[in-house]
Amino acid sequence: MTHGSLFSGIGGFDLAAEWMGWENKFHCEWNEFGQKVLKYYWPDAELFTDITKSDFTKYANQIDILTGGFPCQPYSTAGKRLGKEDERHLWPEMLRVIREVKPTWIVGENVRGLVSWNGGLVFHEVQTDLENEGYEVQPFLIPAASVNAPHRRDRIWFVAYSNNKGGNNGFRKIQKKNGEIPKRDNNAQFSYANFYNDWINFPTQSPICNRDDALSDRLDSIAFSKWRRESIKAGGNAIVPQVVYQIFKAIELYEKI
Repeated sequence: MTHGSLFSGIGGFDLAAEWMGWENKFHCEWNEFGQKVLKYYWPDAELFTDITKSDFTKYANQIDILTGGFPCQPYSTAGKRLGKEDERHLWPEMLRVIREVKPTWIVGENVRGLVSWNGGLVFHEVQTDLENEGYEVQPFLIPAASVNAPHRRDRIWFVAYSNNKGGNNGFRKIQKKNGEIPKRDNNAQFSYANFYNDWINFPTQSPICNRDDALSDRLDSIAFSKWRRESIKAGGNAIVPQVVYQIFKAIELYEKI
């Protein structure tokens, strides 16, 4: 399967896609340190820098899964929660890329605070926008602790599927199993029987002092003194790849049904 990532950071989504054996076709990251990490580990993937100035139409109908942890600062309880008034409210840009690329699957990620900001306005808007583009959408609340990470790190995950390409995959195939299509559940929890539990390469205190970042030293060990602060910030903003790996495995399972 082919994968493209937006707001890629240091490549958490891309690492999970690599674990799946998928091809990383492109990334999009404006931060210079993140760009260096992405170029180092995935030199064959195209790197876009500023999402607001990038055209992705060349990848139309060529990407199976598009991912993106659109900036969380506008909604995080750790910030001012300016929401749409924050210049980092970039969901509209991600939606534009979705329209240009037309991926089969979308996995979006944000902080738990998205659910409560302004009565869930943006939380519902994301789902409505995707549904208007022809996607079936299901949000999940999954903490990093669900894959045995040594910290909680609650995150909202939007998993969306479109069968506009004529396939017969995705959520609707569950109807074959139990005669019922999943409906949107804003309080949904995601759970798994088996998790990716190998934390040997994911120390709780990494060489750059990220501490409980749950990230492989593959992604942060190239840091050096000039980038120390950027390394720590990148670790704090990154997704936990073990979580999205489980989502990717579920998607692959649906594709095989």
